[in-house]
Amino acid sequence: MSSDVARRRWLGSYVDQVVTRDAALLDEHRDPARLRRYLRALAANTAGLVEHKTLFDAAGVTRTTAVAYDALLKLVMVSDSIPAWSSNRMGRIVRSPKRYLVDPALMAPLLGVDERSCLRDGDLLGRVLDTFVVSQLRPELEVATCAPHLFHLRQEGGRREIDLLAETADGRVVALEIKAAAAVDRHDARHLAWLRDDLGEPFVAGVVLHTGPHTYSLGDRLYAMPIAAIWS
Repeated sequence: MSSDVARRRWLGSYVDQVVTRDAALLDEHRDPARLRRYLRALAANTAGLVEHKTLFDAAGVTRTTAVAYDALLKLVMVSDSIPAWSSNRMGRIVRSPKRYLVDPALMAPLLGVDERSCLRDGDLLGRVLDTFVVSQLRPELEVATCAPHLFHLRQEGGRREIDLLAETADGRVVALEIKAAAAVDRHDARHLAWLRDDLGEPFVAGVVLHTGPHTYSLGDRLYAMPIAAIWS
């Protein structure tokens, strides 16, 4: 058996355990089949600003059941959400949280996808990368001495959107964009530049994370960095 096949089977077994045994330990009345459908809907929309109705309609459950499933999946540490960043200076901002799987690898058994599927589907690849970056940032922020909190930013109508913002207690902000590209340019940092100009001094840096190997400047306090820079 190849290592890829073994890994897929292990991940499938883990999902089975989550929706049957782990969930039952917290709430014995939950239906494993419906919980699996809800988790699959969440996986299809990870790293997105998805309406709750979209998820419970896709899973075929009621709103009340979906709210309970949301809480349950967070308790077993399979899902998470990132709140919207708020500022009186930003105008009309979407207040919905971004929903995430904690581990992007769970998308494989839940959605029946593999590496080739991701490379063929730009939207899917973007969701995988965004989910992966958040999964790597979460433990780094937990041990950071400045204790930053993670947010996202999207103006109504989608005029401007920034994937992630890390804000410290004293109001300093580092903003991140995530691109499924080996090289990026100033155009990819245009929303970061807008936020920099609007915030002024509290804006510490804006970073476009990409899949290439190089770090370089994209302007005042704006940088392109490989995703691997998270660990270095």
